Amino acid sequence: MAATELGQALRRWRDRVPPDAAGLPSGGHRRAAGLRREELALLAGISADYITRLEQGRAANPSVQVVEALARALRLSGDERTYLFGLAGLVPPGPDVVPGFITPSVQRLLDRLVDTPVAVSDAAMTLLLANPMYAALMGDPSVLRGFERNGVWRNFTGMPTRVRHTPEERLAFEAGMVAELRATAARYPADRQLALLVAELRTRSERFAELWDAGVVGRLAASHKTIEHPQAGTLTLDCDLLRVEENDLHILVYSAEPGTEAAEKLRLISVLGTQSLVESG
Repeated sequence: MAATELGQALRRWRDRVPPDAAGLPSGGHRRAAGLRREELALLAGISADYITRLEQGRAANPSVQVVEALARALRLSGDERTYLFGLAGLVPPGPDVVPGFITPSVQRLLDRLVDTPVAVSDAAMTLLLANPMYAALMGDPSVLRGFERNGVWRNFTGMPTRVRHTPEERLAFEAGMVAELRATAARYPADRQLALLVAELRTRSERFAELWDAGVVGRLAASHKTIEHPQAGTLTLDCDLLRVEENDLHILVYSAEPGTEAAEKLRLISVLGTQSLVESG
């Protein structure tokens, strides 16, 4: 019965989210005004087949991470999120776990920044949400799974990136990320997923283990980012890190000074990204 109620709730919430509100193209013939299963899958970072099985009652016991991702993609309110966790037989993460809930007010802010590359991460630097402009600039993050969505993991395990650092910038950036992660771990000592992330990183990266053992604690500073885009070439942007202290969220905003070559390239990337979305839709 619970699985059936879960499926009904997912379908109902999916039907009420217009694609353009989620940054997706809304053109073409659509049988419903809301999100298709494939679109919800893209936004939540899970497979469309799994969403189908959840909606049809053929899958049970989704993980906390899956339920949290669905709540974000469906733009649920706090009460609706709690209800969804209950339908899944789960309890929403408590105050001792790194928060991953994007509030409606933060979501509205993102909706207004459609021409600006923006991404939201939790305090452990795990990507929660990225707008289409961010995907056009940095590459599609919907293909990332598990720890791959964590910025510290990607940087210390050698995953591909469009960001280019000088050796000095690289050293400072790595030290800042580890200092930030250690501060987060101190705030959430009971978060098992965070503890597992740190343990895996210590095993996989000597550089991470060295920095972690040094005991540095602090905050990752905002900086400029030099990005190598496959079509637009190299551009250097301001990268501002905005912190939502109450919810312990990080908002990354990329921008260029008006009238500069970087601003022109950012506009080109916006057009290229829009064309890509239309073609894939």
